[in-house]
Amino acid sequence: MEDLIYISQRIPYPPNKGDKIRSWNALVRLAERYRIHLGSFIDDPVDWQHEPVIRDLCESHLLLPLDKTRCRVRSLPALLTGDPLTIPYFRDARLVRWVEGVRERVRPSRAYTFSSGVAGYVMGPAWSGTRRVHDMVDVDSDKWTQYAAGKSGVSRWIYDREGRKLLAFERRVAAEYDTTLFVSEYETDLFRRLAPESAGKVHAMRNGVDGAFFDPARGYADPYPAGVEPVVLTGTMDYWPNVDAALWFMEHVLPGLVAERPTVHFYVVGANPTRELVQAGSRPNVTVTGRVDDVRPYIAHARVVVAPLRIARGIQNKVLEGLAMARPVVASPLALEGIQAEPGRDLVVADAPAEFVACVARLMRDGGGALGDRGRELVLREYGWDACFAKLFDYFES
Repeated sequence: MEDLIYISQRIPYPPNKGDKIRSWNALVRLAERYRIHLGSFIDDPVDWQHEPVIRDLCESHLLLPLDKTRCRVRSLPALLTGDPLTIPYFRDARLVRWVEGVRERVRPSRAYTFSSGVAGYVMGPAWSGTRRVHDMVDVDSDKWTQYAAGKSGVSRWIYDREGRKLLAFERRVAAEYDTTLFVSEYETDLFRRLAPESAGKVHAMRNGVDGAFFDPARGYADPYPAGVEPVVLTGTMDYWPNVDAALWFMEHVLPGLVAERPTVHFYVVGANPTRELVQAGSRPNVTVTGRVDDVRPYIAHARVVVAPLRIARGIQNKVLEGLAMARPVVASPLALEGIQAEPGRDLVVADAPAEFVACVARLMRDGGGALGDRGRELVLREYGWDACFAKLFDYFES
């Protein structure tokens, strides 16, 4: 068994948010074939309890706390050097020393890095003999550019600058690594246009869902009070696209929906809600739960699962999980991007507020019919993790 060094920006366990779901499933599969040496950060103190899982799976590991305030300060000199802020944010001297120690001690034949912020740890001439695969997941630079469009003043300048500088770095990564992966064909095609010099080394490896874990037949205790019709949005609630989606739904959709069905109640379910979301949780017909032990009961007993994202990239796990739990899903066009579902057959697509009101209200009246069953059939057929990651080993061995 050969050695593989795996660097990720966040501990891959537990798989309870988008990037960790993907990084964990990659780690489990790679550990079947290679001895894993994992270096990663922990940005949520709750996750320290999961270090034994990593220790049992890996040959060696280093987990470091990610102090966001310290990281922001560490990033500031990049404004003078011309580098993207993302790179020094995740650049930790302790991880640099550990990575170099692994390279000198075991000479890993393979390297896997997850997200642009940590790709630099295995770059340079010393790593030229190692087969390297970088999972960029999304085109992060383009997300910064999207964010800039909604900002003004200094914030707009910083976000726009990060988009440009990070793209230049991403192109260097793709040129040096053997393979760069993205979560969808859309992201892959976008990056090929932005980095045509590396087009032949860029591939799509889409996200999946664990249909056995997200199984409506398991039976779950109802977390909702009697007499309400729960509409649910799940996700990590300090991630700006999720925050924006939740606030947009509260402002533009919920009032019209309540006017039609007064017992409707909007639940925002996910860890680390921003202050703005916590404050919004005091509104009528709104509950912001914060972290929950298990998201499945909230999905299983939802009348409708919504994904009203206005800013979105890649494949949305919240959509796949709603489909896997056989619930009626109403998603914005952006939230559906990268998922090969047929609108009207597997789920419902809505964009404008009036469309969301009409679609959610109709599903509540009709009960969704066979929509949920067809959605589950789709994810079981097309989005199992083994099928999605079938080519992962090919990228290391070819």
